[in-house]
Amino acid sequence: MQTPYVYCPLCTTALAVRDEWEDGGPKSRLRCPACAFTHWNNPTPVLAAIVEMPDGRVLLARNAAWTHRMFALITGFMEAGESPEAGITREVAEETGLRVTRLSLVGVHDFQRMNQVVITYHAQCEGSVVLSPELAEYELFEPANIRCWRAGTGLALADWLRSKGHEPVFIEQSASS
Repeated sequence: MQTPYVYCPLCTTALAVRDEWEDGGPKSRLRCPACAFTHWNNPTPVLAAIVEMPDGRVLLARNAAWTHRMFALITGFMEAGESPEAGITREVAEETGLRVTRLSLVGVHDFQRMNQVVITYHAQCEGSVVLSPELAEYELFEPANIRCWRAGTGLALADWLRSKGHEPVFIEQSASS
């Protein structure tokens, strides 16, 4: 069980893994033996956009923190009080400077490695690309030339490509990726 918690955030007692019966059956969770705090470790919702430009090409970007040269979808977290649609519209504008003109849900996929649930939209956009500092570079791809990855947003991108009549081609990553 991967977690940032070692100690209870309420009383600072060391947390312990406890197996207890819950509605769906037995569950192992980090719990505080002193105050009964439970770290639920539920997945975090993440928003993603397949950004399509007016000419039909798809914008993929490279995060400035990534050491490898991989291009991916525009992603981000919802803000409190924000709908997923408003959140991804904001993220696209913040990260690319583009304006979303039409938005449609592609799908929801789990990303177990990061304990996330990814909500992906197809975002038709217009404007000039102006990247935020969190993105290092971008490329525009013809849908037929896009290569997908076998997790999270890559699976959503593959679903979208299939819906457009393209059989997705997947990148084969090494075991360290």
